[in-house]
Amino acid sequence: MIWLNLLITGGGGYLGCVLIPLLLEQGHNITCMDKLFFGEEPLKSFIDEIKFLKEDIRTFNPSILDDIDVCVNLAAISQPDQAGVINPKLYYEINHSGCVRLAKLCKEHKIKRFIFTSSCSVYGFQNKLMSETSTPKALEAYGKSKLLAEQEILPLANDNFIVTILRPATMYGFSPKMRFDLVVNGMTWALHKFGKINVMRDGTQWRPNVHVKDVAFLISELLDISENKVQRAIFNVGSNEQNYQILPLAKIIGDSIEGTYELDWYGEPDTRSYKVDFSKLQNKLKFKIQYTVKDAVKTIYNKLSERKTVKDDKTSVISWYKKISEEGYIKPINI
Repeated sequence: MIWLNLLITGGGGYLGCVLIPLLLEQGHNITCMDKLFFGEEPLKSFIDEIKFLKEDIRTFNPSILDDIDVCVNLAAISQPDQAGVINPKLYYEINHSGCVRLAKLCKEHKIKRFIFTSSCSVYGFQNKLMSETSTPKALEAYGKSKLLAEQEILPLANDNFIVTILRPATMYGFSPKMRFDLVVNGMTWALHKFGKINVMRDGTQWRPNVHVKDVAFLISELLDISENKVQRAIFNVGSNEQNYQILPLAKIIGDSIEGTYELDWYGEPDTRSYKVDFSKLQNKLKFKIQYTVKDAVKTIYNKLSERKTVKDDKTSVISWYKKISEEGYIKPINI
């Protein structure tokens, strides 16, 4: 593998805090750009080994792109807000226009590759198995803003600018920047705290899942994959075996830990349900998913028991953005 100068935007987030240590182990030079809306603490184990820039994807100075070989764009408000708690303009400014601005500037600065992390949430509520060629039907600002960004970033590709779009399934697993608003992580926390697993009605809704470490490993491998395999390509990231209905998923989580547990139903019927086909990832890139839900549940449960992670305001994306929006720490630029 050739050592690269990498820019990771949103590197202080859930995936970034798993990805950056992996890339450092491989010998790459890392520049991390993050506004740190969730604080600096998750980066403490590696911040001295990277170049860190506290910048907003919407307003950063383009000069930071000088001498960068590859940009991995993770910057986003990374959770659907079905209740409309936060201003939807923030989604479109950060997830859409900010990301498109970044991609265009990367192209102008002759950066060789651009990897954009979108989401399987672009598929919305559909009953059939969704592949990369299926028609997306995003339901809320999160999915819609990601899809708009995809549609404007992919056409920027040319012989000198390699663009790859990743659509990860719902991620799970431990990260230094922990999230308990993700289905597997949240259920595991409730199991640890109350001996109960919260199950959103009606339990038949489908959700694809993938371990955060597998997504990080894929990104690291993309850096060394031939251009013709990834140019103008969209990849669903996950495995067909980890398409789960919510009720069976809850039972897998409960059975991963010794002891008894109860199921606790809540909420109105979920508006999102989708199964995703991940065959392209394995067939074209020969990439295989390594981790399982059980692996993650055991790790998270132990981390909670050892108090090496806790659930607080910062472990829920929507709750925290609501808080910092009300405090005026973040607001739309184009009001």
